[in-house]
This record gives sequence, structure tokens and C-alpha cells, in this order.
Amino acid sequence: MWVFIFLYILSLNSQASATENSTQMYYAKLIIDRSAIEIISSNLSFYVKDNNVNIDNVRMTTKCDKNNGSKTCRCEHGHKWSDEVLLKEGCDGNNCTLKADSNSMCTLNTTVDITGRFKLGGDNYTDCLTDKASSKYISCHARLLNQMKTLYSKIRGFDSLAIIQFSLGSIIVDFTMKIVSDVSSGELFNKSTDLTETLTGSMTLETKGIVNLEVSKASVPYDSKTVVICKTERELKAKPQWNLNREDGSFLITNGSISKVEIKEKESSVTIKNVSELWQGEYVCLFVEKEGQITINHKANDTMDVCLKPKIDISADPAFPLCKTEEDSVLYVIVKCEIKNTTEKYNVSWQEGAIVLPMTTDKDKLIYSAKIIVDCKKDKGNSSPDSYCDFTNECNQVQKASMTVEVIYPQDPYCSAEGEWGNTKAGFTAEIKCQDKAGTRERKCSLGGKGREGIWGDEVSQCVEQDLANVLESATISDIGLGILATNAAIVFERFVKVTKTSKLPGYANINTSVAVLSTMDKKLNNSVITNETAIENFLFSSSHLLNKSLEDSWNKDTTDNTSMAEKFMLSVENLIKISNMTGGTKKENLHVDVCNSSNCNITVFNVSVVLSGGVNVKTAAFKQLDKYLPNLDNKTEVNSIIVSTTADSYSDITLKFEMIKPRPRNVELKCVFWDNEKHAFSSDGCRWEGPSKEGHCTCDHLSSFALLLSKEPLDVPGLTYLTYAALSVSVLSLIVTLVIELIVWSDVVKTSTLYLRHTAHVNICLCLLIGNLCFLASSSNPENISDLWCRTSAVLKHFCYLAMFFWTFCLSATLLHQAVFLFHKVSKANYLRFSLVVGYAIPLIIVFVTFLTCNGGAEGVYYLEKTCWLVYGGLFKGTFYTFIIPVGAIVFINVFSMLVVIMKLISHHSEIHQKTDISPEKEKAAAKTVVRSIILLTPIFGVTWIFGFAILIFDLTSGPAAYAFEYIFTVLNGFQGFFILLTTCFLDRMTREALLKHIKKKVGAPQLQLHDTMAISLVCLIAISSSL
Repeated sequence: MWVFIFLYILSLNSQASATENSTQMYYAKLIIDRSAIEIISSNLSFYVKDNNVNIDNVRMTTKCDKNNGSKTCRCEHGHKWSDEVLLKEGCDGNNCTLKADSNSMCTLNTTVDITGRFKLGGDNYTDCLTDKASSKYISCHARLLNQMKTLYSKIRGFDSLAIIQFSLGSIIVDFTMKIVSDVSSGELFNKSTDLTETLTGSMTLETKGIVNLEVSKASVPYDSKTVVICKTERELKAKPQWNLNREDGSFLITNGSISKVEIKEKESSVTIKNVSELWQGEYVCLFVEKEGQITINHKANDTMDVCLKPKIDISADPAFPLCKTEEDSVLYVIVKCEIKNTTEKYNVSWQEGAIVLPMTTDKDKLIYSAKIIVDCKKDKGNSSPDSYCDFTNECNQVQKASMTVEVIYPQDPYCSAEGEWGNTKAGFTAEIKCQDKAGTRERKCSLGGKGREGIWGDEVSQCVEQDLANVLESATISDIGLGILATNAAIVFERFVKVTKTSKLPGYANINTSVAVLSTMDKKLNNSVITNETAIENFLFSSSHLLNKSLEDSWNKDTTDNTSMAEKFMLSVENLIKISNMTGGTKKENLHVDVCNSSNCNITVFNVSVVLSGGVNVKTAAFKQLDKYLPNLDNKTEVNSIIVSTTADSYSDITLKFEMIKPRPRNVELKCVFWDNEKHAFSSDGCRWEGPSKEGHCTCDHLSSFALLLSKEPLDVPGLTYLTYAALSVSVLSLIVTLVIELIVWSDVVKTSTLYLRHTAHVNICLCLLIGNLCFLASSSNPENISDLWCRTSAVLKHFCYLAMFFWTFCLSATLLHQAVFLFHKVSKANYLRFSLVVGYAIPLIIVFVTFLTCNGGAEGVYYLEKTCWLVYGGLFKGTFYTFIIPVGAIVFINVFSMLVVIMKLISHHSEIHQKTDISPEKEKAAAKTVVRSIILLTPIFGVTWIFGFAILIFDLTSGPAAYAFEYIFTVLNGFQGFFILLTTCFLDRMTREALLKHIKKKVGAPQLQLHDTMAISLVCLIAISSSL
């Protein structure tokens, strides 16, 4: 049998250089008998006639056996088939079947293929850019090729060098070179340096053969572990760089959650813990060496195939087969198993009895279908059938999907088809895939009241923008080891911001997915520092966009899941800000971030001031709208500020000055809180409110996310309600008794103009106070159960009556002041009445009328409050309450002034008498009693006790015990005002006492009246009050 033997012959040309020999490879093919192989192999030698050329090495590379029209060739030890042959010919390991006339042969294992790019300086070779057929080009090409070969041929094993093309960019020369012996990178650097110095330029070389890659030749099972190894026999002055080239791009392989890169001497490896479709592609191991103007890339590459497992989406058509009657016998149901389009060849199997249908495609989906039979007769041994499909890959791994086909048997309740929603069994949820989006739309069918008819629920959309779903997928795999984590994070945030800028992201599902992106990146970057300024800017913009008011309904759609969603958002953004390398603040529409590194930080974000001493790397963020989404488990409070988060490496106490969303009502407590990550709720531990004098100020001894909580109800003074009702009840009865007594004694006491004026004022004061107190009792006991009309009417009556009462006290004080100052000037009854009616009723009526009209016709919340049926108090000089308190304050001031004038006149009169005559101690005591009696008589009737009401306005209940004391004092003195008026007009007025006693004597008879006059009057008054109670 004849055997083909291929040889290569290494020749040395000793004339190339005085110091170095140039080399050239020659190849020969021998056809000999098999029996002569051993003789030829042991005696391989050739002779040449040229004395300047010596044969240095002759080696057998390939042996071939001739077959019918072809030959089978195998490489000798130390040789291999080139990649070109492996791609073109049918090879099985070391053996290749070639055409009979093929000259393909094996190469040394040490063969190095080199591609290079030489960037020339100067203009010596501009002719190489001319037409290839021109003499200039031919001459230039030959000259440059000769210079390059002259230098590179000195490398032992030099085989060939060819210039591929010339291009612009100075003059760029692309060339290939082949060296069949073991060559070091040092030799390549030396010869390339000589060439660049001779011709002036820079060069980049890429070698293939110095570095070798070991990749599994068989397809790697899915989810298995595999190792890719890169080896070199040379000492290289560089660390390896791993890359994976896929159809969708090139990825740097690093240490990650799935991959582990190890570097040893002359060897590096990548261990992949869980192989998936992400790790399928061409692996590249690259060593980059650089010296001066020379860069050498030592490269090895190979492809790894993975046995893929599909993600199967199984469904039935119809989803809920309807058996109207048992007579229907059987129904056909089509079960579909959808997978993503792939080149993987699967063997698909179904349950026994299924009728397999042809595979179809839909966009990027492959749809495998089969028919199954459903029996409509429901008995103990017959229930809804199960269906499954199994996908087996070339590694014999099985991916299974199964489902139960829920049959609507006769008598089973169901929801009838409605639009695109098909018949659905009661107690189950129908699903429809979203169009051009990820996710599904769902609609639950609930049991109805009677018959088979179920009740459709509302549609719930779980549709997510496809671009957003892709961003979440990228975020999920950002740390597996494909690419640098920081770079991947920047890419994720860039894609995320593009989605948020171009889409409004409506719907709960989109918001939830967006929060998942931030939460995922927070976990991935937990131990990193974000230094990319663009990435920081992008995630801050996206976070701000998610808080837009237009998305409020999307946040609040599902309050149960919203709890964790809003918390995840806040904590994720807070942590991402903390690990961001920020040198300055940034302000977005709904997110304001500022930084500080001084010892005393004073930061303002969205009008919230944050003061922190001793802080290092302080970062504060303020979130608009987030206060509406975070859950507040305390039903008695509501969030009344934006959320402010502060982080720092070190700190002392922190002080925050919040701008409140709505003003704090009087006597309503504020609470400084932070978000407790363990309790998943607001907590006040370690935080303190500074009080009503500094309403928005909080001090905390730790850092977190802070907010202000506002109580929904004002602070309650213990027992004050019952005390008020009791006091007003007594006051009402006392005023009735007072009016009755005035009616009885009127003719006896009204004998002069002065007395007429005084008692007229008394009667009107009592009448106004009585009506006001009655309205108060009628409307304040249970305001929420009172109609709006009565509540508004009650507020108007109280406003008018209490104002009228004070204006009548003004009339009385004016009369007394006039008498005290002008002793001999008399005022006619008619003039007084006109003056009193105008002042006592007309002015209050005008005040009430104007206030009512200017407040939208007495609108609730503007003129009065439904909770109290009283005027609105909105803070300092805000609200209708000031149309009452300002006139009252002025009148009380005048009344006090009048009372002081009267008292001064009494004291002055006593001093004049004392100067003229000697007064005994008894008379001194009597004079003092007169002053005290005047104070006691005038204080209730002048409404002076209402001064304590101003103290209540000044002292908020949140101020402490003093405010509570003023509440009790005011309630007692003014609640019992009617009772005090009764005592002063009944007991302490001599003329009234005598007139009443005279009336009693007429009714009872003198002999039966045995008590002292004063005691009798007192007894009558007390009996009247007691009987009324």
C-alpha cells in the first residue's frame, strides 16, 4: 500500500546577516510504500547545492492512507490540524478524511499565527496607497515586504509573511505572519521594535498559538458546573483577560455570583457554577503585552455549546372547557406549550393519549400543541384531567410543564364569557396575556348567589412594559460575572432612565417592577461604591420620576403589597445614595439630595433644614409624595411632612426642621418619627418634638428616614367635657331663675333712670348668654349626628348671642363709667335704649352677617367646623374665630378699664371722707368690703373672667400643665357665669333682695316668714336651682 508522507524542511540562509541567519520553511510530499516508512523516517536528510543555505531540521508531520477517491490522514506526535483544515474538512479528533489531491497537512503544536497592523509615520510609503496595478504600488509593496521579511525571517521557524492591505490613517499596513517553531514574545518585541525604529511607526500584533484554550468539546448540560482553562508554555508579562462573545455582544468575564476567575503561573481558568444560555458562545483568553510602540495580544478562542432548557408557558384552549350537560359526553381541549425561539433541538413528549399537532410559530415563540379528551361525566373516579409536556435536550435533560384542565362540569357555577374573557369556573381566575408587554391580565370569577351564574370581579392588570421587564432582567444578572459590576450597573441605570423618560409607566405592575429594579441594584451594589456620575444622575432621575403625582393611583392600587413596595423603594434609594460617590447635591422634581463633609453640617432639602454636628460623608435626601405611600399603622395620626433620609459614616445628634404639609391645629400634638426597618413601621424611639414654640423641629439620636406625624384629634383635657356640661347646665338654670326674679322685682327696683339702664342691661346679658349656652349644649354633645343645617344655624346663633352679650356688657360698663365720671349728668331712657339696641344687637348682627356672607354663605370649613359647630380657628389671625375674639377682647379691655375707674372712684371718695373726718376701723373695713363687693358684682356681669380664654389661646395644650390649668379655670369661671350672675344679682344687690322679699311676704304671709330676710332670699334662690336640677 502506498503512503503519503508530508515533510517540512527548515533551511538557514547564512548570508542574510553577519550575526543572524534568516530562515525559510519548505514543504515536501513523499509517496512511498508502507513497508519503507521506518527506513525513510530514520534517514530523513536532504542536500542543497547552494552553499549559503543549510538544512537545519527535517520533520515528518502527517501520514495519509489512500482510500477510494480520498485519503485518511493523521498528525504525527507534536503536530495538530490547523483551524482552517478543521473548519473545511471532516475531521474526527486527530484523523481527517481529505480529498485525494489535497495538500493539507498538520502543523507543529508550537505554530504561531500572527496578524498585525503597522501604522507608518512619514511619507516614504505613500505610493502603497495607489492603484494595485500601478508600478508605484508594486514597487512600494515589494520594498516594504522585503524590509519586513528581512527582520522577521531572523526568527527561527519563520514561515511566511504577507501584506493584506494598505489603508489611510497615516499609512496603515495590515499583514499576516506564520512562525512554525516555538517563538517567544521577547523575540517578537525585539524584531518589531527594530522594524518600527527603522520605518518609524507603531505596531499591534495578535498571536494565535502561544496561548491555548481548553473548552469542553461536547455540549455542557444546563445548570451544571464547567471549567474553561487557558494555558501557555511561555513566560508572559501580563495577566489574562477573559471575554465571552455572543450574538448580542461581547462580555468581560470577572468574578461574580456564577463565575470565578483564577490565575496561576502560565495558567488561568474560569469556573462557571451554573451553566445557562448566558454562558454559551465563544470564549476568548487574551494576554496583552506592551513595550514602547509595540502591543502584542496573545489570544486563544474556542466555542462552548450548552444544552439549553426552555422556559415553558403551558395553557389550554379553552382554559375552562364547558360541559353544558352530561350528554355532551366528551370535549376536545388543545393544550399549548410555548417556548422562546431557539436553535436547540428538543424532543417533545406528551401524556398518553394526546394527539400531537404540528408545531407553529408566533413572532419569537415556538408553539407545540396537542389535543386531549375531556370526559363531561363527573363521578368519584373522574375529575379535571392533568396535562403535561416534556422537553428533552441533547444532553437528555428534561424540562417539564404541567397543568390541570379545570373543567366546568354540569351544575358547576361559572362566569359566562364576556368580551375577550372566556367562560371561567367559579373560584378560579381567568388570565389573558398582555399584548406587546410582559405579564398577564387577570379577572377572578366568584361564586354567585343562585344557580350556575358566577360573578365577575374587576380586571387586574399585571402588564409590564417590555423594555422595563428587560431592564429588570439585566439588573438580575448584573453580578453573575459577565462584565464588571460597576459597568453593568451604569448600563442598567442608563436603560432604566430611558424607559422612565419615554414612558409614563402607569399601573401598579410597572411601579412594582421599577421598584424591583432599584431594590435589585441595591442588593447587587451593597458592597460597592458607585463612582460613575452619569449612573448616579440616571438612578436619581428615575427615582424622582416614580414619585410623580400622575402615578399616585398606581402606587395606591394595592394597599397590601404597597406596604412593602414603598418601603423597598425608600430603603433602596437611600442605600444607593449612601454608596454613591457624590461631591455635590442634586435636585430633581421629587427628589432632592445634598451632601456635606464639614464638622458642622447644615443642609436644606425641599425647605427642610437638617443640622448634624460631627458628621462625616453626610448625605441627606428628601422625597416628595412618598409620605402618601408609606404605611402608617397608627390610625390616630397622619404623616404631615415629606420623608427626609440622612446617612453618615459618623455623627452626633441630628436636628430637623420640617415644613409641615398642613398647619397644626390648636392642641393637636406632633410626633417626630423615623422608619423602623425591623418593625416596618414608623417609630418615635430616640426622637423628640421640640414643642409648640418650635412646631416643625425634631431632635433624634440616630440616623434614618424621618417624618412628622400629626394627631388626627386634639389632646383631651380629662373630665373637661363633663365639667363643661355640668357648669353650663347650672348656668342655664341660674339664668332662667335670674330672668324670673328680674320679672318679679322689675316694678319695685326700676325707679330711676340709672336703675332702669342697669337692669335692662342685666336682662339682655342674661337673655343672650342663656340662648348661647342652650345652643352650645344642643350642638356640642354629639356634633357628628347633627344635620348640617342645624350645625350651621347653631354656629350663627352662638356667634351672634355671645357677641351680643359682650356688647351689652359694654353698654353696662359704659353706663357705669359715665355715672362714675359725670356724677350730675343724667342720660334719658330713650337715648340709652337707642344706644344699647344699636350697640347690643345691631353691631353683632352686622359682624355675623358680613362674616357669614364673606365665608361662602357660611360654608363648612370656612365659616364653621362640622366637628364643633363653632367658628373656624386656623392659627394666628386666621379663621372666622377672630371675628369673635377681637371684638370680645376689645370689650373685655374696656370693661376692665371701666371697673378699675369705678373702684378708683370708690377709693377716692373714701379718701376724701377720711381727710375730713376721723373714721373708725369698722368703717375702714366697711369701705374695703365695698370695693371687694364692687369687684365681685362687676366681674361676672362684665365678662371679665373671659380673660382666661385669651390665656388658653396663648397656651397650647401641648405646652404642658399650665395650659391644662388654664383650661380648668376658664371652664369653671365661664361655665358658671350664669350662676355667678344669679348670686351677684340675687344675694348681693340690696334693692333686688328687698323687692324679692317683699314679693315673698305678699305670697306667703308675714307670720309664716320666720327666717332672716337675707337667709330667706338665699333659700328661695337655692330651692329654685335645686328644683331645676
